Amino acid sequence: MSAYTPPVQSLIDELGRLPGIGPKSAQRIAFHLLKLPSDDVRRLAHSIIDAKEKARFCDICFNIAENTLCPICEDQRRDSTVLCVVEDSRDVVAIEKTGAFRGRYHVLQGAIHPMEGIGPEQLKIRELLSRLGPENVQEIIVCTNPTVEGDVTAMYLARTMKTLAVKVTRIASGLPVGGDLEYADELTLGRAIEGRQLLHD
Repeated sequence: MSAYTPPVQSLIDELGRLPGIGPKSAQRIAFHLLKLPSDDVRRLAHSIIDAKEKARFCDICFNIAENTLCPICEDQRRDSTVLCVVEDSRDVVAIEKTGAFRGRYHVLQGAIHPMEGIGPEQLKIRELLSRLGPENVQEIIVCTNPTVEGDVTAMYLARTMKTLAVKVTRIASGLPVGGDLEYADELTLGRAIEGRQLLHD
């Protein structure tokens, strides 16, 4: 039997379902919210609902967007011949902060992870391949995370594009193994992009 009233326990349970939030953190956040003025809580709730209703994925690159295209795909000054392939929209933000990349992006919406039932078919790989010809793509920079799943995804992309007339590179080392791009500092990430290397089988 729960020590909390049903509404409070329900709030704790829902918060606990968020990534990176354990039971103790869920309790802390719940009690923090209960102490806030009602207007602050309503503003938070409205922001969550508003983001969920208005945010969508770009029709071309699958980055977070408010319209059919994200601001990067709409920007004609970007180099469409170079595509940076990332796992998640958060990675786009991390790379943009470096100022080291002026091409376009393709967000896979994840990485190959057989244990979780995520194969190539669940990612936006087919859509990536369909962009190569129409956008005259000359180079693919694979910026998947330096994890087992990220490496598997990178090698899969390299094999898939081996027969195509496109250079496939991988960002250089310098990023911590097992880490996520969104936590890398701008200098490290910028150097990793500049020092990218060809991917081979």
